Amino acid sequence: MSGIAAKLQHQRERAHGIGTNSHAVKYLNQDFESLRNSCLERGRLFEDDSFEALPSSLGFKELGPNSYKVRGITWRRPKEICSDPKFIFENASRTDICQGALGDCWLLAAIASLTLNKQVLSRVVPHDQSFDDHYAGIFHFEFWQFGEWVDVVVDDRLPTKDGELLFVHSAEGSEFWSALLEKAYAKLNGCYEALSGGSTIEGFEDFTGGIAERHELSSADPHLFHTITKALKRGSLLGCSIDITNARDSEAVTYRKLVKGHAYSVTGAEQVEHRGGRVQLIRIRNPWGQVEWNGAWSDNSSEWRYVSDDDRERLSHRSEDGEFWMSFSDFLRQYSRLEICNLTPDALSDEYKKWAESEFEDTWRMGVSAGGCRNYRDTFWMNPQFVIKLEDVDDEPDDGEEGCTFIVGLMQKNKRRRRKMGEDMETVGFAIYELPEEYSGKRQVHLKRDFFLYNCSAARSETFINLREVSNRFNLPPGEYLIIPSTFEPNKNGDFYVRVFSEKPADFQEIDDPVDSHVEEIHIDEDDIGDRFRSLFGQLAGHDVEICVFELQSILNRVVARRDDIKTNGFSLVTCRNMVNLLDKDGSGKLGLVEFKILWTKIEKFLDLYKARDVDKSGCMSTSEMRMAVEDAGFSLNNSLHQIVVARYSDSNLSIDFDNFVCSLIRLESLFQTFKALDKDGNGVIELGFKEWLSLAML
Repeated sequence: MSGIAAKLQHQRERAHGIGTNSHAVKYLNQDFESLRNSCLERGRLFEDDSFEALPSSLGFKELGPNSYKVRGITWRRPKEICSDPKFIFENASRTDICQGALGDCWLLAAIASLTLNKQVLSRVVPHDQSFDDHYAGIFHFEFWQFGEWVDVVVDDRLPTKDGELLFVHSAEGSEFWSALLEKAYAKLNGCYEALSGGSTIEGFEDFTGGIAERHELSSADPHLFHTITKALKRGSLLGCSIDITNARDSEAVTYRKLVKGHAYSVTGAEQVEHRGGRVQLIRIRNPWGQVEWNGAWSDNSSEWRYVSDDDRERLSHRSEDGEFWMSFSDFLRQYSRLEICNLTPDALSDEYKKWAESEFEDTWRMGVSAGGCRNYRDTFWMNPQFVIKLEDVDDEPDDGEEGCTFIVGLMQKNKRRRRKMGEDMETVGFAIYELPEEYSGKRQVHLKRDFFLYNCSAARSETFINLREVSNRFNLPPGEYLIIPSTFEPNKNGDFYVRVFSEKPADFQEIDDPVDSHVEEIHIDEDDIGDRFRSLFGQLAGHDVEICVFELQSILNRVVARRDDIKTNGFSLVTCRNMVNLLDKDGSGKLGLVEFKILWTKIEKFLDLYKARDVDKSGCMSTSEMRMAVEDAGFSLNNSLHQIVVARYSDSNLSIDFDNFVCSLIRLESLFQTFKALDKDGNGVIELGFKEWLSLAML
């Protein structure tokens, strides 16, 4: 229950704007200003006890406490490393980021691209920090994490070996913003080793809150150069890489001085006149700060002789700084993949054309909302469902055909942070269906199994993949579309975050069944009860002519024990108490003749429902069968409530036996009746004092 309360509290905080960039969440409740002021008052440098200068902060395997790789590592503050350290010297630039002994070139390529957009950089790296004024050994950075901005505090003790920084460092060795940024990101993800291996897209998104897309260059879109040019003008961050075919290829340097399996930044795109024709050029940076392409259009190549003096002056430079030009055709041949991070509207100044953005958080839970992909026909419909309404077509379509461009991104939450616990990414993807006219405008209709059996998808993610995010760009005619995110296999627990960026404003909403009860009340008078049932009741009830909880348990268990078409461990006292609480009108804690007759009628109805929905005649229900049976019984529940029902009433195999089935329906009916009795105005809101709430919760 505390987990549900925490989720509700989180939703309330989001509703009040906590998590926006102007009101970032304080990571681990550490407030930078108060911690710095406290250190200044005490005359002590900050030491972060939540990310200590210990081997555990370095890693868990290759950099684990017992690894030989951590021998000789000491943690030092910048003033112990050089005589005049600077946080940022003049302006942050791409040459401030040189890779160290950690395999996080994907992150460094993202940081390098970050320096091209000063507005975005200042959001991630607050510039009012230094080793001079108000220095207290404490710094802070802001990262985007699954829909909210998080402010992360670190001390400035950095891992060194032989007196030099072990990981990222500046080319001059005296500038420390990038090393401290890397430390804060390592803290956010659990340790430095958690940053080893990844996609530049991940860094892009965590620095911007943007949505990223991948382009496979072996099958590049014919409009890709135009897309790159527009993306750079929009302030987007871009990265590229070359695939490896075996472990030996990792960071191997080709004869053209390109590094395989290494993350590069794309920093520019231009067209120049060359020998009577126009050539498309692209500028790329190696985060190592060295090792550059030596082919056509490289720093010292002859092609630069045959362009205008203005273009040569503007574009050509001859230094081994890791940045170089190459023709776009060579780029497509040499590189395998391009990644573009499209920025959120609040990250862009008014001079840029902006995307419209919509987002939702949700969960996949075993037996409730983790239905797997379309291959699993009986459970696919159980996945969370979202509707996007596209109305306005693009202003400047690439191919001249009218349509609505949008990007869908499906992201798994917190998986990198859990690597040290042995968790890995699930394989995820999504499908898009055109919504039939009969469902147009409806937002409280979770579509069921038959819809997906008889309708084909209009679009889908290119693949199901075990990366943090899968995203794709689509262009569809105006209309309403259903987006279904899922894991590849069913019953895989996970938290996810789904976003849509559209060129024109689009309505994007989660759809789910409403929460309601249409249970028909059973009206029975004493005169309606036949002599046979009256006689049976007299035998069962004993001398007080009422049935208590213990008698009810004995009666029901004798009945179900004689049946071989249902599975049950017998009715528990809890179930029997819920039954008595529902029907006990006089507060005696016992059931009289009419009350018992109503209960008996309910149980007979529940038995019919149970057997009808037990399609495979196993004697118990699967969670998908249970979901439909609950609806048959007259209840409409959303995904969150179905999740609670499954967690409370299913066994370890996600099966629900008859007594738990009955208990869940009785409990639901009791809750709906209680709320209805207290909702005097019929407005869906009740007020309870603490003692009243406690009394109801104890029932």
